[in-house]
This record gives sequence, C-alpha cells and structure tokens, in this order.
Amino acid sequence: MLVMSIQTPLNTFKHLKNKSKGVERKQKKAQTCISISTKMASRKWTILVAFFILLIAMEAAIVNAQGKGNGNGNGDYGKGNDKGNGKDNGKQDDKGKNKDKSKDKNKDKGKGEEKPPKKNYDESSDYEKLSPLPSGQERGFCKAKTACQFKTLVCPAECNQRKPKKNKQQKGCFLDCSSKCEATCKYRKANCDGYGSLCYDPRFVGGDGVMFYFHGAKGGNFAIVSDHDFQINAHFIGTRPQGRTRDYTWVQALAVMFDSHTLDIAARRVSQWDDKVDTLIVKWDGKLVSIPTDGEAEWRANGDDREVIIERTDDTNSLRVTVSGLVEMDIRARPIGEKENKVHNYQLPSDDAFAHLETQFRFKNLSDSVEGILGQTYRPNYVSTVKKGVAMPMMGGEDKYETRTLYSTTCKLCRFERPTEIASTEGLIAQY
Repeated sequence: MLVMSIQTPLNTFKHLKNKSKGVERKQKKAQTCISISTKMASRKWTILVAFFILLIAMEAAIVNAQGKGNGNGNGDYGKGNDKGNGKDNGKQDDKGKNKDKSKDKNKDKGKGEEKPPKKNYDESSDYEKLSPLPSGQERGFCKAKTACQFKTLVCPAECNQRKPKKNKQQKGCFLDCSSKCEATCKYRKANCDGYGSLCYDPRFVGGDGVMFYFHGAKGGNFAIVSDHDFQINAHFIGTRPQGRTRDYTWVQALAVMFDSHTLDIAARRVSQWDDKVDTLIVKWDGKLVSIPTDGEAEWRANGDDREVIIERTDDTNSLRVTVSGLVEMDIRARPIGEKENKVHNYQLPSDDAFAHLETQFRFKNLSDSVEGILGQTYRPNYVSTVKKGVAMPMMGGEDKYETRTLYSTTCKLCRFERPTEIASTEGLIAQY
C-alpha cells in the first residue's frame, strides 16, 4: 500500500512532466510557425517594395527619354534659336507638364511662361507727331511707358525739323521718348571718323575707337558682324592695277540677315556719276523696295518680331536703316572721283565710277562673343592686334570671315545660324 501510494504521486509527477514537455513542444512548434509566417510576410513585403521601386525607375526612365526626345527634336529643327526651346521643353516634360509643347512651336510661344516684350518696340520713337509751333519747331507727344509718357518734346530752334531736306548742311531733330526724355540735334549721315564706321577703301573705326584697314578681295564677301541674332555681310568690288600684288577694294553691297529675313542695300554700277540720280538699291527678302521721296519719306516692314524702317536722309543716295533691337545704319552711296583716283593711283577704267557705300553702324544688344571684322572690336576686353603709329594699320582675318556668297552665314568664326528650312537664300536673290 505504501509502495502504491508512493508510485501514484510519482506517476502523476511523470504525467505532469510529460504533459509539460508536450506543451513546450507545441509552443516551440507554434513559435516556429510564427517565425516562418513572419519570414514569409517579410519576403512578400520585400518583393512588393522591390517591384514598386522597379516601377518608379521604369517610369522615370520613360519620362527622361521623352524629355530628351523633345529637346533634341526642337534643337535639330532650328539650330540657332531652337536649341534653347528644346532644352526648356525637356525640363518641362521631366516635371510632367506641357508634354505637347514640342509638337507645335507656334503653340509653344503662348504657354508655359510669360511672353517677353516684343523686340520691335522702340521706346525712343514711340510718339505721336503734333503740329509744329508757329516758329516751325516740330513736336512729339510721347506714348512710351517711361518717365517721358504723356510729355510733349519740342525740337530745338537750331534744328527745328526731324527730317531736314538739306541733310548734309543741317542737323536733324531727334526726339527721344525713352527714359532720356530729350530732343537733340544730330547729323543724319554717316560719320566716317566715328565709332562703327566703314568707309573708303575700306577703312574701319572699331567699337574700341581704333582705326584700321581691311584688304579683302575683289568679288569677295566677308562677315562684318556675326552674332547670335543677326549677321551683316559685305560684298567687295575692286581693281588691281598692273604691278600691284593686292586689290584696291570698296564695299558695294550689304546684306543684313536676321530670323528668316534678308535686307540688302547696294550701290548700282554706273559708268558716270550724277548726284541727282539715285544709285541705291534696296531689297527685302529678294524683292525690290521703293523708298518714297515725299511725306515721311520712309518705308516700313514687320519682320516676325522686329520692325524694319528705311528712310531717306537726302533726296538721293542717302538712307537711314533701322532693324529694331539689332542695328541702325546711316548709309551713303558715292563714287570714286577723278581727284581721288589720281591721288591714290587707283587707275580706274573710264567706264566705271566704282559706286560704293559709306556706312556707320550703331549696334544694340550685342553679345560678349560677337564676331566679324567690325563686330569683334565690340567684345569686352578686346585688344586690337593692328600696329599703332603707322599710316595704314592693317587688320588681317580674310580667311576667318570670308563667306561663299553675300547671303551665306557660314565662315570659320561666324556665329549666326538660320533655321534649317530657310538656311540659304542663294538662288532667290541675285548676287551683286
């Protein structure tokens, strides 16, 4: 009995111990299952996160490709102006906006960002002509949105007309409605000793004030100025007397090229010179232009965002040409006279007056990287390479600035590029 009573607790203890071990095994099994489940859940989340990251990467790659496609597409279309548009469109596409802008460049202008002010707006000449004073002094009512707005400017007594007939002897009145708000007297003709002048055979005065000569070549064409927005080429005429190693040269024609337009001014070849006969030829995009001789004696045209104004500054052979935002030119046609011929020993033929142009340029908004025979002298910190202290300081560079035709924008250092669809006007305009 005692043995049985002792064995019973022992059996009970063993039973409880075995039961406890079973519970522990079940707990371990449960923990193992939980651990496995946790690991599986973690793997699922890892896979989901990886898949999500992959989707984001693919989307970013697609968007980036679209941005690059739009940028390159516009850039190839118009090398000069459209590279900027292409890059802008690419950036906008990366942000998920304005993806359709590269498809239509005309639509592109009115969307995305505020339009810049039109380039053809000239504050200085934005005035309404009023009736003259009893003294004959002309007046202008300023409309430009400057400090001069709504003010009336009156020409000084010493130059009471804006466009005097006797232009060579009398200064003209210049009304300036910009922030200067003034009326001043200026000669309306080229000053061959002033900055930006191109006269004689041919002699330049650069933007740095240094005078120099440039030989060029008979029948040659050279870039006078070449910048991002425009280029001006010159056509040279000349002669080479027996025994000379170089040509005597003069500028017969100028071609101003900007956007998709070409404006050219030339002196017609004449055998005998007559001051009363107009020898100047003006063409706008290949078509002859007639400049009125009465009234305001001017011709105007709108070229894209720029206004072109050509006005007579004398009855014949003298013009002022303005391309808004780019350049203003005073141009005069003149011959080589007998005295000049003898003094310089040009030995010109008797049947050719060698009519040529004398021009003074006034440039606006040139870039710091402007090029050209004359243009380079307007660069900041430009140092002239011509010899000083000599009678005829010479500027080289024929090989750098020579163009194939008067209307070609290609030379070794030329910067201006036309849109591809109008890259060349050769064949449309007669070569001088």
